[in-house]
Amino acid sequence: MPQPQFLSVGEGERRREIAVLAQPGSGPAVVWLGGFRSDMRATKAEALAAWAQAKGRSFIRFDYAGHGESSGDFARWTLSDWLDDALAVLAAQVAGPAVLVGSSMGGWLALLAARRLRERAPGQAPAGLVLIAPAVDFSEELMWAQMPQAVRETILNDGVWLRPSAYAPEPTPITRALIEDGRRHLLFGQPIETGCPVHILQGMKDPDVPYDQALRLVEHLPHDPVVLTLVKDGDHRLSTPEDIERLVAAVEGIAPAAG
Repeated sequence: MPQPQFLSVGEGERRREIAVLAQPGSGPAVVWLGGFRSDMRATKAEALAAWAQAKGRSFIRFDYAGHGESSGDFARWTLSDWLDDALAVLAAQVAGPAVLVGSSMGGWLALLAARRLRERAPGQAPAGLVLIAPAVDFSEELMWAQMPQAVRETILNDGVWLRPSAYAPEPTPITRALIEDGRRHLLFGQPIETGCPVHILQGMKDPDVPYDQALRLVEHLPHDPVVLTLVKDGDHRLSTPEDIERLVAAVEGIAPAAG
């Protein structure tokens, strides 16, 4: 198993050590942005690592603060922190435009990173985006808006609610800070500009991110070339061998257009 290097992000009490796995190769670099409480050694990331190794492509993956092998308690961090983690890894590991591959929450972060880079570091603006079940605005649209009033009151009064998880034995802490910070980054309701090709992969039997979220995202990308692949029997993970083939094909299809 390859061992990560660590990148220090933040200052003082917000300082954390971000675990990074970087495979050298030709470009444009492919950068994996994982999902909420996922990690960089999950199935799709490992599959892309194997593809990159076979093709001699540069591939970078990392764990956000409080995820996987990075430091910090999960409940302490919010979307702003995880966006900063992603931008710090890009700044440290990528010399030019990269292909950002964002899964679930990583899809939202990829879009936010693309906007930030276009504003502040145009030379690093993404060459393309591949978004897997992109959970755009999930803290508001897929969490807060769907929660019973009793759960909302628990979050507001106690600062956290422990949500049972379908993917792990322990519950997932949903904090008031996560919900409130998420509102600073909402994208729906205004055009989204990425300045690059976008390929969205979305399962139609996804219980976590309904496929109408992907349709909404396409509508919010009026100026970018967008391909939407709907997988009729696909779930949220999209990790079957057929799903992996679609993912690799999407990345390969975006990357040549990038350079």
